[in-house]
Parts: sequence; structure tokens; C-alpha cells
Amino acid sequence: MTDPTTPAHHGGCHCGAVQFAFATQRALPDFTPRACDCDFCMRHRAAWISDAAGRLRITASDALRRYRQGSGQAEFLFCGHCGVLVAAASTGADGVLRGAINRNSFDERELFAAEVAASPQQLAPDAKLARWSQLWTPAFLD
Repeated sequence: MTDPTTPAHHGGCHCGAVQFAFATQRALPDFTPRACDCDFCMRHRAAWISDAAGRLRITASDALRRYRQGSGQAEFLFCGHCGVLVAAASTGADGVLRGAINRNSFDERELFAAEVAASPQQLAPDAKLARWSQLWTPAFLD
């Protein structure tokens, strides 16, 4: 999946049924979480982290639940046991699955900088996919 020298950061849901490894050359304090202003993300206090040059592997048991809302272009991935929203994922026009991780699901979440507001709901559907293709992390779902 990644170069073995690339540092990986871990996290997941509260009960451990949904976990991830996020490989990136960037240090966590260098990321600025993007707090989406849609109603769903606001209710979860979600703020998103991604690195187009990184790699994301999500490992889930049968507890993984998926939810689509808004434009339906992204799936929100959460634990059906404990309810933690872990990630969002979308497959672009190029067929590549990409994801963003909820800052609150990182083991080391205290290392992140303050969040900034993001408003993807203001974008047209094709503009959202283009933006996610540039920002989100190539992802693998086990």
C-alpha cells in the first residue's frame, strides 16, 4: 500500500470495530481540519483530514455502516455498534476510491491545528467530485 518508511497514524471508532491507518509524510500539526457546514457534519462535529499524496486503509468488521445524504456523492462511514463517524469516501470519475478522515476519530486528535470552515454544499456536484479528487486521500476498504 505505502512505502514502509511513510509514517502511519491510526484511529477508529470508540469500540474498535472500525479502524484506519493514514499514511502521510506530513506531520499531524501541519493539517488544518476542514469543518463542513452541512447539517450532518455539524451534528457530528466532524472536521475532515486528507492528503492526496497519502494513503488511507480502513479496516472494518460487519459493524461498518454507510450513509449517504445531501448530493449522495459521498458515503459517510461509521460504526454501527458505537456510532462514531470515522470517514467519508467517494469514488471519482477515474474510478479511484478516496476518503477523508474525521479528525475526531484519530488517536492523536489533540495534535491538529484549529479547524477552518468548509462549505462543499455550495459546490455543484461535478465541482465537489473534482475538489475531492484533488484533496482526498486514495483509500482502501478492507
